Amino acid sequence: MKKLLTLILVTFVLLINTLTLPVNAADIANGQQIFSIHCAGCHINGGNIVRRGKNLKKQTLKKYGMDSMEAVISIVTNGKSNMSAYKDRLSEQQIQDVAAYVLEQAEKGWR
Repeated sequence: MKKLLTLILVTFVLLINTLTLPVNAADIANGQQIFSIHCAGCHINGGNIVRRGKNLKKQTLKKYGMDSMEAVISIVTNGKSNMSAYKDRLSEQQIQDVAAYVLEQAEKGWR
């Protein structure tokens, strides 16, 4: 009986992990599309055409405490300095998707 319960639990965990991976990929893909429409004008390839030192590279995000989902979501939602707020233009889900994309690209070095 104990082996059966363990097998069921392991199967359940594997099933959950398998089913959630495509959703994460879709969110990143959606984030990429949103980024290309709304963000790439100023942040092409993770750069910043307005303020060069405030780019989206991993080291810079970390330096300014912007290297978490919460921080990126906050700045996209509310804006800061020259960065416009997008809370009136994007849904919460779209903001989460673009934040996930930004952090993923920062990890990859914007390749």
